[in-house]
Amino acid sequence: MRVELPYFDGCPNWQLADQRPRDALIQAGRDDVRVEHRRVTTPEQAQAAGFRGSPTVLVDGRDPFADQDAPVGLSCRVFRTEAGLAGAPTVEQLFRVLS
Repeated sequence: MRVELPYFDGCPNWQLADQRPRDALIQAGRDDVRVEHRRVTTPEQAQAAGFRGSPTVLVDGRDPFADQDAPVGLSCRVFRTEAGLAGAPTVEQLFRVLS
């Protein structure tokens, strides 16, 4: 399994989104999986990657939380959670995807 976190430096939530997959991987018994980081720095990189905002969590190259209507670009992203909109998926959401 490969877990990647594309982000941009101006995103206030990317570090939270970095910790939550780590917690979910530990809960799933997958502490052998590392979360890789990929900084997106230009609109051209965002376009080429189909980057729909920061933070993004990719699992084996797929965005399990993708909103296909969201614009591609350097923007902050929100996620639908049971408690409402948030700056990162919950550990429980990530656990369901990663286990």
